[in-house]
Amino acid sequence: MTNSMSSTTILYERLIENFVKWANTRDDIRITIIVGSRARTDHPADEWADLDMLLVTTDPQHYIATSEWTSEMGKPLLTFIEETSTGDEKERRVLYEGMLDVDYAIFPTAKVELLQYIDSPAQIPSEMVLQLANTFGRGMRVIVDKDGVAEKLKTIVSEIGQPTPSLPTEDEFQQVVNDFLYHSVWTAKHVMRGELWWGLTCVNCRLAHLLQQMIEWQARATHGNRYDTWFRGRFLEMWADPETLEELKDSFARYNKQDAAIALKASMDLFRKTALDVAKKLNYRYPTDADKKVTEWTEACLSSNHQTRES
Repeated sequence: MTNSMSSTTILYERLIENFVKWANTRDDIRITIIVGSRARTDHPADEWADLDMLLVTTDPQHYIATSEWTSEMGKPLLTFIEETSTGDEKERRVLYEGMLDVDYAIFPTAKVELLQYIDSPAQIPSEMVLQLANTFGRGMRVIVDKDGVAEKLKTIVSEIGQPTPSLPTEDEFQQVVNDFLYHSVWTAKHVMRGELWWGLTCVNCRLAHLLQQMIEWQARATHGNRYDTWFRGRFLEMWADPETLEELKDSFARYNKQDAAIALKASMDLFRKTALDVAKKLNYRYPTDADKKVTEWTEACLSSNHQTRES
């Protein structure tokens, strides 16, 4: 395992060296920062980690519209474009020979121009502070910085530190509970109709996402608001309640009606248990009556021997 890790790291470092040499010949590339596991000291990259690079350029469209430039770093096997996690910009994802996966998030220089005039986090809009903390708070490795802006960003981020997620308000808590219960019924109806793809997508994606949110709130309500629940479920196996983790094993379904029924019931049971714990710890109301009626209807629906035809 150690040899594999060392070999993979060497290959990625070679790719980074090739990028820096190439970027220094391109006047339009002003900043490049490595983020994610290959810039972290806490839970650093292992042999399975990809390479996340944030590329700031005066000509972002060039790197979105063309892919020839990716061959400057290595031999690409495939490449495609998708939105960044915030949906604001685009990123080009590339799989290089050796199964080296690289994510080039492409940003216009206008996105960082504000930083040239900022001396402390207090001058940054609050929504931007959270975005900076989420993106750079766990580590950043500057590899191209032609205007000195990235080093300034590094200083600002060190003052901001890692993001501290807030516990939900009662309205936010109720919103997630009601969303989960509504889509539990929605799932059951589609499964009974025979639309397994839609029903299972809801169980394995939407309901799982809402369950993840409740598990995060449970962890922070139990251990304090500064308890680290990472981002979008990363390392959930490390920070979630052990009993919750054990019960998660039945909450994801395979592609058949029986499995859908088992996973939906397991998800509903675990969500209820987790949400009740959060409600108790935060002194919030839980919609017990609505939960009871939804659960009874759903269980009766899925245990019946005939398919409903309601739309």
